[in-house]
Amino acid sequence: MRKFLFTMLLLVAANGWIDSALAQEAQTIDQQVNEIFANITGPFVSLIFAPIPGTSFPWIVMWLVIAASVFTIYFGFVQFRFFGHAISLVKGDYSDPNDAGEVSHFQALATALSGTVGLGNIAGVAVAVGIGGPGATFWMILAGLLGMASKFTECTLGVKYRNEYEDGTVSGGPMYYLSKGFKERGIPGGKVMAIVFSIFCILGALGGGNMFQANQAHAQISGIVGNYPGWITGIVFAAVVFAVIVGGLKSIARVTEKVVPFMGILYVTAAIIIILINYDKIGWAFGQIFEGAFTGLGVAGGFVGALIQGFKRAAFSNEAGVGSAAIAHSAVRTKEPITEGFVSLLEPFIDTVVICTMTALVITISGQLIVDPATGLYMTDGSMISTIDGNTGVELTSAAFGSAISWFPYVLAIAVILFAFSTMLSWSYYGLKSWTYLFGEGKSKELVFKIIFCIFVVIGAAANLGPVIDFSDAAIFAMAVVNIIGLYFLMGLVKKEFNSYSERLESGEIRKFKN
Repeated sequence: MRKFLFTMLLLVAANGWIDSALAQEAQTIDQQVNEIFANITGPFVSLIFAPIPGTSFPWIVMWLVIAASVFTIYFGFVQFRFFGHAISLVKGDYSDPNDAGEVSHFQALATALSGTVGLGNIAGVAVAVGIGGPGATFWMILAGLLGMASKFTECTLGVKYRNEYEDGTVSGGPMYYLSKGFKERGIPGGKVMAIVFSIFCILGALGGGNMFQANQAHAQISGIVGNYPGWITGIVFAAVVFAVIVGGLKSIARVTEKVVPFMGILYVTAAIIIILINYDKIGWAFGQIFEGAFTGLGVAGGFVGALIQGFKRAAFSNEAGVGSAAIAHSAVRTKEPITEGFVSLLEPFIDTVVICTMTALVITISGQLIVDPATGLYMTDGSMISTIDGNTGVELTSAAFGSAISWFPYVLAIAVILFAFSTMLSWSYYGLKSWTYLFGEGKSKELVFKIIFCIFVVIGAAANLGPVIDFSDAAIFAMAVVNIIGLYFLMGLVKKEFNSYSERLESGEIRKFKN
């Protein structure tokens, strides 16, 4: 008996030593990969996110904001004039089930939203408000409203130049309107730009749209149930994701049309409850937002600091101008490309104007942000958010939710997991369509990418690969460089589609479809 107990103790000790050694080895491997990858990709990441000389404003954000402003003016503030018609289209009032395409207007919107509504709406907004103050919310809303015009432009082109196949499937997105649209107009370089876009999209899909989501979901789950190996979360997520994406876009759309409304309603309802509990502070909170927007109340850099953080968060959240959403919207059932442009403009409104604003209001109204007595700012050292408990990012949002009802952080955890899951579904499709553009259509080629994608889910949950994620984020915004250049050259074609549809709608030629 003693020998047995002694042997068991040795095994337990050995097992603990092995686990510790494996953990140290994994950490060492992570560090080595991080260092090697950072040295290789660092210059590219620095270039994409470099600030405009003399400011702290990333040039890529300005690139997106200027484009959104140009499209807003060029199309006569389409996002406001056709907002009601967009809702009618989503409801299916003008939908003909016999039109070519794979999914309904609502399913296409839900799929695209699942790719943008994610952790950026929770953690990213907290960082923006913490650094830029409540005033950042105003500029975030403005950038979101402008971004609606960018989505309108790119998603119209996505449908117009999509490929339709005999089996009923379609492929579309920037890679198709860059190559086909440029060729149609006699502009050289479209094919090269399409290839570059596809490469960046695949890299972004595997990193920011996959590994980062799995990593953050594991962190949120382990924070509730206790620490455990990340690969377990990775395998579970990979299995569920594969079960959905193996069925193609229709399978993805069936899931996202249920998950996206549920998680959106869950999150917004929780936010509204907290706001109503603190109803006496609503007026004060809006006062902080408007005062901070133009005076830079409690912000390093004043008015400019609030503006930068607001624009940056909106650009990083709704991805208007990046071109990714045009891939999902291209699969809609319609014979009028412009209709999906109208539908897509709802996306930045829901993502940024509604959900991001709710997060900012909850943080502001809950009293979690405090001013540093020494500086009078919301910052301590120029980079860290000063809060009651020193929380940053998702922790700050969680603390704000928990300030009203103790168990609300668990609701937030569910939202984070759903956001991560839905984002992985959408980006798997974006990456897949870029993959098939480069290597050709076919079930076997699609399966190869889907397996690779799920392997990266496990890696993302188990590893700590900071520079890899930084590089993939840079790749996503590099997509915007190529995409917006294409939009400038092709927006005249969108204008023709827009004018034609508007005239026919006004004359009554286009009527609601009767089943």
